[in-house]
Amino acid sequence: MPPGKKLHASGEDYLEAVLVIQKKKGMVRSVDVSRHMEVSKPSVCHAVVTLRDGGFLTMDEDYFLHLTDMGREVAEKIYERHCFFTEQLIAAGVDPETAEADACRIEHIISDESFSRLKEAAVMKELVRRQIQTVFALLSKKAQPPNSPRLAAGAKIVTM
Repeated sequence: MPPGKKLHASGEDYLEAVLVIQKKKGMVRSVDVSRHMEVSKPSVCHAVVTLRDGGFLTMDEDYFLHLTDMGREVAEKIYERHCFFTEQLIAAGVDPETAEADACRIEHIISDESFSRLKEAAVMKELVRRQIQTVFALLSKKAQPPNSPRLAAGAKIVTM
């Protein structure tokens, strides 16, 4: 986002809602945003004017909302953070409804640097988890007892 453009959390939420609805339905009207966010239609109208004036979205002659390139960039950034934090919180055992609400707050306040580091850490944690699973799978194959059905056909077992 250009340095002169400043969005509040509510503006980011509206852009995120437009993106999510667009992914689901293809086209977005103000009433769709109102229902999705559970806010009044006048609130959406006010937000649309502000976001349009800021260059974040446009409205066509049929009253459909469209994200500009700048609006899409902001919406995708916020949506990525929302999904990441929701998944992480649920994985940590937080109730999904609480995780969703908390993610919606965290997504707006975390710095780009902190979010990037957390994402890297989560990716590394997942890689290590998968490597450990692979090692255990390989070790369990090697530790098969002699009468295991994994023996090659015709192999002889010698016991003393």
